[in-house]
Amino acid sequence: MRHLAIEIADLAPGTQVLAPAGMATPEEAVITATVTGGRIAAVLLETGLGLAALRIEAAGGSLAVGHEIVPEGAPYPEVIFAPRTTPYTVAAEDLAQASREIARAAGGGMAGIAALVAEAEARFAYAHPEIRFNDGTDEVPYLSCGLTPGSCVDINTYLVASLRAAGYEAGYVYGHFFPAEKGGVTDDMHCWVITRHAGEIRHWDIAHHMKAGLGPTRPALNPRPGWRVALGHSMGHVYGAGDGAVRLKILAEPMALLDGGALRPLPYLARLAAP
Repeated sequence: MRHLAIEIADLAPGTQVLAPAGMATPEEAVITATVTGGRIAAVLLETGLGLAALRIEAAGGSLAVGHEIVPEGAPYPEVIFAPRTTPYTVAAEDLAQASREIARAAGGGMAGIAALVAEAEARFAYAHPEIRFNDGTDEVPYLSCGLTPGSCVDINTYLVASLRAAGYEAGYVYGHFFPAEKGGVTDDMHCWVITRHAGEIRHWDIAHHMKAGLGPTRPALNPRPGWRVALGHSMGHVYGAGDGAVRLKILAEPMALLDGGALRPLPYLARLAAP
């Protein structure tokens, strides 16, 4: 069993915090959540995705959300591969057409998946732009030439839309990656892509190949030395129901829940007891 702690400092008493409850993967499962420096006021469900969010009321000062993780996981849920109609997952027609042509030219099958991964990698330069390439769009746009600045979120948004448009089963997973050289500490989220073809699951992490200079992306769960913890999947979430429902792209990190359902990112430190 491993322990993951998400630590947030300097919260005012009564601050409402929204945090992911976790999920299971074939490698491991997040099985419990505990809070110190506050209380879990409610558990909000994302029924369509089988996920949950914790609504936490801070006591003031420091807050820590703890997760226990066991190595006995479960298969990825089927919903992770299901196409969904959201601005973050539907490819624009020109991207869909190009993706189908690229996969077909590569011979389809696993070769088609690898070709679409290489195409997505060729369209981005790793960065954290203030304006994302798909901000304000109803569909994921086609990047036909040149390099677009993008983070793991941007790159994988493009890749999942491209893979699904070409008829492949693909899913978007997010959580935290803990580089071995940092001793199980991080202050940022991370995301990656899984594909399933002919019953075989493969993991793709273009951003890590770019950042570490590992060359063309190859399938691997941890191309960089370290450990990762999945806390959720898919894009376009609705937690709760009715007027109190919270809508957001993903819930990968703790967020301050403001009046009217608005969300504000919170600085945090994540610590993982490494195996």
